[in-house]
Amino acid sequence: MEPISSLSREFVYIPVEGPSGGEAVEVAFTNEDGKPAETDWRAAMWDTVTATGADAKILVGPGEGAVTLPEGTYRAWVRVTSSVEQPVLPGGLVPVI
Repeated sequence: MEPISSLSREFVYIPVEGPSGGEAVEVAFTNEDGKPAETDWRAAMWDTVTATGADAKILVGPGEGAVTLPEGTYRAWVRVTSSVEQPVLPGGLVPVI
């Protein structure tokens, strides 16, 4: 992913193969080698739904309703909850400058 300014408030998009866009989706950010704890998960939304999957999106930056990330590099994680499965997928690195 392209770097994001710590002063910027914008959506981060994480492509996910397979979902229909109707499932619940959450995103967590950890350090590069970490795994998310239950308290790390934040509600996200689906965007750009196609036949092969969808993009999970979450607002990042300063201000109410956004996930605030200080400068550093984070690993994004996506958790999709359907009626049977709940996969947790690594979503790549997010550099914040």
